Amino acid sequence: MTEPSTNSVEALTPVGRETVQDRVYAQLRQTLISGGFAAGDPLRIVELAERLQTSTMPVREALGRLVSEQALEAMPNRTVRVPLITRQRLDDLERARVLIEGRLAEMAIPNLTPEDIEVLKQVNQECDQAFEEHGQDIGPVTSQFNQSFHFHIYRAAGSHVLIPIVESLWLQSGPVVRAAAQIHDEQGGLAATDHHWAMIDAIEKGNADAAKQALANDIGRSFDLVRARLSAGEEAA
Repeated sequence: MTEPSTNSVEALTPVGRETVQDRVYAQLRQTLISGGFAAGDPLRIVELAERLQTSTMPVREALGRLVSEQALEAMPNRTVRVPLITRQRLDDLERARVLIEGRLAEMAIPNLTPEDIEVLKQVNQECDQAFEEHGQDIGPVTSQFNQSFHFHIYRAAGSHVLIPIVESLWLQSGPVVRAAAQIHDEQGGLAATDHHWAMIDAIEKGNADAAKQALANDIGRSFDLVRARLSAGEEAA
């Protein structure tokens, strides 16, 4: 009996270990980030399983992970819902995002190349074009452009610790961004990419303070729109 060839063993490649639960989790996670669920929406396991064409077990496990990440909350009756938007939650999320994302942008600027800046401009141009061609009701599309723009900058910072924190904050902010988009559609105002262009200008000039201010303005606009709708002590779904 011969020994197995070393070369044959080396030719093997790792087998993907992504499970149905991983795929369900990833889809629910991205839907939350892009504002696919509104604050206060109940997420029913059976309905989600039917929609995703899977069994209830991976849905239940994925929802449990999202509850642990504070993107969803478990209710006393054993149901799960998207957290309500409160003034305290708004303030807390905005503070954390401005602080951490501002630091990532500052770290990224020295590493962003002219090619990176061209990518950022292209993403912004495509987002502007999407608004012109399809009007305002294209939240999922523009949300993806927005995510691509920000995370292209953040990844250039090279921080494997801060990126997951920002992803968690975006996960929790999804319902706020959805509500802000609806209010913006009603009121109009600055273009969605206005502060992005200011960030690009600051990055090109190597001005970290100006980039952080433009970023804070970009984050704050969504939170300010929703905050203005909240009266004292009011919760909005």
